[in-house]
Amino acid sequence: MIYKAVMGICAGLLLAGCAEDFGLDQHGRKVTADSLDSQWLIINYWAEWCAPCRTEIPELNALEDELKTRSARVLGVNFDGLQGEDLKRAAQAFDIRFTVLADDPAPRFELPRNDVLPVTYIVDADGKLRERLVGEQTAAGLLAHLQRLRGE
Repeated sequence: MIYKAVMGICAGLLLAGCAEDFGLDQHGRKVTADSLDSQWLIINYWAEWCAPCRTEIPELNALEDELKTRSARVLGVNFDGLQGEDLKRAAQAFDIRFTVLADDPAPRFELPRNDVLPVTYIVDADGKLRERLVGEQTAAGLLAHLQRLRGE
């Protein structure tokens, strides 16, 4: 009896310690906390009406390819809050090859609201906001910021 109670308490504590998932991506797939936790995140906000966003997306695609072996990921967030098929269509139209979150992660990482696009946030492996970059970015520039912040 005591064994079952102890095991139940342990299981509850383990589950309580699990981070909440990130919701769905542009393909309707679940983005788990396990897939992103303990990684540096480059979180980019974009919109269909944002001309600089259109030229920045290929840079972010290239950066995502570069980061695959570096414990870091690029995430996109549609500024206008597109969901479901609308988000999938917009991401395809922009040829976005990195993960686009349907749910805004701003509350999770305490990201400040920004009314200018594009905007990119760099969040460290502990989930702490390290840098906010306003305006169009390049893969090389973002990689340099990331390396500096990581002390590489």
